[in-house]
Amino acid sequence: MQAFDLDLAAGTPVNHLWGELVERLGLERSRLAARQALDLQAMRGGAGTLPLLLVETCGMGLVERAELRSATGLPIPEGNAVVLLFSRRQGALQLLMVQS
Repeated sequence: MQAFDLDLAAGTPVNHLWGELVERLGLERSRLAARQALDLQAMRGGAGTLPLLLVETCGMGLVERAELRSATGLPIPEGNAVVLLFSRRQGALQLLMVQS
């Protein structure tokens, strides 16, 4: 697994990244990508991490909840079904609650 530095503080919170992902991949493939990010969290993450899904490539990773909170000021919902969508190209991020 490779580590990348993301400038979370420069990310602007938006509400359109999920819609863009669904438009590009379709609903089923977008759901699958979100589920796979949650699977990564279950396999490699912990209580202090959050799965990240890169919108442009569907790349995945884990970010520290505390780091995201301090960088963005966003309230991070508790629970295991939250995915951070991130667009490097747009400099945008969105927290997504995934339902089973």
